[in-house]
Amino acid sequence: MALTGATFFFVLAVATVLAMIGTVAIWAKVRGPRPVRWLVHGAMIAVCQLTAISVVATWINNSYGLYASWADLLGTTSTANADAMPGPPANRAKFNHGTRDGVLDTYFRGSRSTLSGQVLVWTPPQYKEPAYSKKRFPVLIMMHGVPGSPQSWLEHGGMPGDFEKLMKQRKTHPFILVMPVIDPGSVDTDCSDLPDRKVASWLAYDVPELVRHKFRTIKGRSGWGVMGYSTGGYCAAKLPLQYPKIFGAGAAIDPDPLTGDTSVIPDAALRRANTPTDLVVGSTARVSLFLATSRQDRVSPPASIEKFLAASAASSVQVRTQLVDTGGHNYHTFAASYPLAFHWLSAWLSAPK
Repeated sequence: MALTGATFFFVLAVATVLAMIGTVAIWAKVRGPRPVRWLVHGAMIAVCQLTAISVVATWINNSYGLYASWADLLGTTSTANADAMPGPPANRAKFNHGTRDGVLDTYFRGSRSTLSGQVLVWTPPQYKEPAYSKKRFPVLIMMHGVPGSPQSWLEHGGMPGDFEKLMKQRKTHPFILVMPVIDPGSVDTDCSDLPDRKVASWLAYDVPELVRHKFRTIKGRSGWGVMGYSTGGYCAAKLPLQYPKIFGAGAAIDPDPLTGDTSVIPDAALRRANTPTDLVVGSTARVSLFLATSRQDRVSPPASIEKFLAASAASSVQVRTQLVDTGGHNYHTFAASYPLAFHWLSAWLSAPK
């Protein structure tokens, strides 16, 4: 049974309930000398506590992607050189069927970045319908927060279920949803190309190469967009500005401050080269960006988006903003922006053709 995912969490939750019920039911029925009764009662309490703690720990791990597997948890695999793990290249990577909603799962090594990581892919129902058999589909690369993992979109981000509902309501056209890890080797770079770790190349070149090789995708920037929340939202605002020939649009939901993070990239010059607010000044990139946050979100302050909007005034970048009144930095707040975000992306990116 996989360490991550809903199945293991559900089993632990059931075990916790059964342990509590069993303890209450047989507590008074324990017989024997007093030391023996104390020992049995202590063991029963310990089992209840252990199962309850395990439920909480698993929930935290599913939310933040701290450990990806049992081997990772037990330390039986080395992560010291995680970015150089010999995963298959894009043309030989094999997608496995996931555990929910038709999501496909693979692990591969990028030829441009030399980084390796997990990538989840979901194709809309139309992809397999006869009427669409000769059509190519637009792609949306969806980037999770840090800490987090691609599974965060499934376990807490409501995907792909929320997206399917919006399709049925005709608020968005079909996209292939691609959910890659944005911090291979668990090193956060704000999706940047640093001297020793080229995460931007992983997301802008290697992951698209994998998807183009395995699926029917629209060619050109009109068929490729990015979307993310938190740190992934920062990346969604940044990558179209850096790679306008690859991505035509981006949706940043409750992004980290768009002025850069000194703790992630200490070097000032390198940080400015990877900061959305600096990149947009005078930009000639013909891309569109959707930026959303909440008035109550201290992690993604509205002032950051306002500063970006002011900096974009003399650029060719089209910007749309959304400011919701309530909600903290959480998945419920993120989901509140889905309808407008997907509608915006559908307006700027091609439908299947």
